[in-house]
Amino acid sequence: MFGNIYKFYNQVKQEVVKVTWPAKQELMNSVLLVISVVLIFGFICLGADYLINSIVQMMLKIGK
Repeated sequence: MFGNIYKFYNQVKQEVVKVTWPAKQELMNSVLLVISVVLIFGFICLGADYLINSIVQMMLKIGK
């Protein structure tokens, strides 16, 4: 059992060495891009929700 854990740990160490880590500037650009896209998508969803809510409310008033 412990042999399998040791083997797994060694394999993980070997794979982590192969990883290409991003530079600080590249990481910051990626973070800003993700935050921007999330905010834009959030505002689009907010607008769509408001529009759908307005349409449903208008239809409910017509039915009265």
